[in-house]
Amino acid sequence: MVLLVLALIPSLALAALWGVSTAQLALDWRLQARHAALAERGITLTGDLAAALREERRLTAEILADPETSPTALRQQRERTDKAVRAFRSGTGSGTAGLHGELRDALARAREELRVLPEVREDVDDRISTQPVAFGSFTLMIDSALKFTDALGNTDNGAVSVRAQPLTDLMWANETLAREDAVLTRGWAAGHLDKTERSDLVEWIGAQQYLFEDRIASRLPETEAAFHHDTTLMDAWHTKTVVEQTLLQVPLTEPEDLPREAGRWREAMEELQPRLQELTGRLAADFNRANADSVRDLMVRMVAASAIGLGAVVVVIALTLWLTGSLRQRILALRDEAARLETELPAVVERLQRGEDIDVDAEVREVPHGDDELGRLGQALNLARRSAVETAVRETEQHRGFERLLQRIARRTQLLIGLQLKKLDEMERRHEDPEMLEGLFDLDHLAARLRRYEENLVILGGGQPQRRWRRPVPVLDVLRSALGEVQDYRRIQIEVQGRPWLSERAVGPVAHIVAELMENATAFSKPPNPVEARAGLVGRGLVVEIEDRGLGMEPEEYDRLNAMMAEPPRMDMMSRADDARLGLYVVARLAAGLALTLEFRPSVFGGTRVIVMIPAELVADAPEPEAGAGAGAAPRSGADADADTAEDGGRAPASAAGKPLPAARGTAERGEPAGAPAAPSADLPRRSRGQAAAAVAGGRTGTQDGGSRAPDDGTGADGAGMNGAGGGTRPLPRRVRQASLTPELRNPPRRPGTDEDASPHAHPAPERSGATVGAFQRQSRITRGPASEQDIPPADVSTPQPGGTAREDRE
Repeated sequence: MVLLVLALIPSLALAALWGVSTAQLALDWRLQARHAALAERGITLTGDLAAALREERRLTAEILADPETSPTALRQQRERTDKAVRAFRSGTGSGTAGLHGELRDALARAREELRVLPEVREDVDDRISTQPVAFGSFTLMIDSALKFTDALGNTDNGAVSVRAQPLTDLMWANETLAREDAVLTRGWAAGHLDKTERSDLVEWIGAQQYLFEDRIASRLPETEAAFHHDTTLMDAWHTKTVVEQTLLQVPLTEPEDLPREAGRWREAMEELQPRLQELTGRLAADFNRANADSVRDLMVRMVAASAIGLGAVVVVIALTLWLTGSLRQRILALRDEAARLETELPAVVERLQRGEDIDVDAEVREVPHGDDELGRLGQALNLARRSAVETAVRETEQHRGFERLLQRIARRTQLLIGLQLKKLDEMERRHEDPEMLEGLFDLDHLAARLRRYEENLVILGGGQPQRRWRRPVPVLDVLRSALGEVQDYRRIQIEVQGRPWLSERAVGPVAHIVAELMENATAFSKPPNPVEARAGLVGRGLVVEIEDRGLGMEPEEYDRLNAMMAEPPRMDMMSRADDARLGLYVVARLAAGLALTLEFRPSVFGGTRVIVMIPAELVADAPEPEAGAGAGAAPRSGADADADTAEDGGRAPASAAGKPLPAARGTAERGEPAGAPAAPSADLPRRSRGQAAAAVAGGRTGTQDGGSRAPDDGTGADGAGMNGAGGGTRPLPRRVRQASLTPELRNPPRRPGTDEDASPHAHPAPERSGATVGAFQRQSRITRGPASEQDIPPADVSTPQPGGTAREDRE
């Protein structure tokens, strides 16, 4: 395409240049031809018109000077003048389009001045007009006609303009002589001349002598110069000269004195005017011949230039197309080879990924090339092809080996983490000392976070996390599980609308995604600002929103992250080693696997709001309670009952902060049926620090069954998450009021008619979190006991929260 453009642009430019030059020459030729035609008609018509107007002007002056003069000659002359006017109007009424402005204006003025002729005649006939008015009117019409001839002589051709100069000078000289004749005729008829007329005569005689002697005689062609010379030797010319000299010799103080050669003057004028008209006609014919020759020469030049230019354009275009076609074929061949390399290289990489051995020499095909510039380009393409294939082989092998190494290390580390978590579980079951449990919970929390980081490495290395669940899990438990894998979990507030459940195949990825987003929100927002995590059902499925109150990001960064979530890029661990947001790549990969939709938006608080849209096919219904569960066994959530462990020791989502319930963990590890009864209450201390801290934080979590709570027994335990999977057959424990106060300030209320003071499970002093955890254990045993929901005192049942939301606040 570029070659065609490079070929067409010069060709089109040359063709356009030829077209413009030819059009300009044609336009000049057409205008000059039109100008020549108008000049040929206009000079003759203007000469006839000027002569008729001059004679009528002379006769009008004579009849105004002597009313007794017969008007017959004037009427006959008016008829000849009208004929000349009609011929002028008809001959100059068309063919003026495209002429230069000076000529158009002069012609318009000449035609316009002729309109006053009837009025001038009417004033003369009615004896209203005076000598100066009538003389001035006729003179103005003649001057306009002569200026039109001057404009006809102004052409772009210098030779034509030179030929026009003596013609226009002769016509003006004839006009001055005619003015002199008209004034003298009136003066002889009236018998005197006034000072103004004597002054005008002196001026006209001087102008006439200058034109005839200085301008016309020196510029006439040889033949016309001889004719003019013969005219000046005539007796009539001598008489004209004598009369003029007499007028010039008479002082202006004697206006009554006139030359006495009146009769001889009239005879001289009648003899000279035909000679001057003939000389004018000769000069007009010479001017017209020059105009015609100029037009013909211009036409010849136009045709020759057009033909030569057209031939050059055709040759250039043909040569350009031939060269372009040749180059295009060679370039297309190189392009096909490059395109073939583009398709062959991914095929080579795919074969390498399948474990095939690649022979570089067999895969690389040499492109034939010459010795010119395109030949060197073909040689470079051969080198590039070989280098690309060799580089792809090396890079693919290295990348494949690195991924295997990364996954192997991550799997082994996950196995060790799983063993560590099992060991921590055993230690938590054996110890009830608050300080010891607090340390164990810290280790458990760190191990849960480390397990998530190792799963990140597996995902970034091309693998998939191996934690699996066989049954749906409540969304609240999934969010709590994610909360348990976040470092600064105390700042996170959880709120779930209703009691949605998540499909078993989405539990692990969604928990991992939410944990990464929570971690990111706490990392990029300043403590102690809270981070809110909300979930609820919508028309298209389930939506999870995580909102922080940090500084937010630039609009371009939001666009970049949303684009990455829509189309996760191929992760190259080596090139992304310095990226501080590797967790977002993990989120994008996991979301793509489940067809989740993630969108980052600015928060109204100034931070960032992340919306996770889970499709409706991943939202499950609450499972039916398992058959065979005894009356003394507490119902378990789907997450606790159905968790499958993998080689990394994966566990189900914890009910509070990332730690599974003992019964669910034990059942999954021993391969027992999913509906096995819960483990004894002695296993309940197996909870992470995050879960225990959630309980210590004040038990502000709403229940999934409408907000019912356990009686205020002084334990301070938060049993949220221990409610049954089938709709919450057991009430959740409620936090103890005034539990955060010192013993001196605490004043627990007493209820009339109760034996709360004698209860063996009275609330211990909450100076340390370990003591509170012990209380949590004891209350958990009571909750798992045979006590029924009817045993809860009515006075302690709190009002359900509006909207049926389950909310958990982390401080």
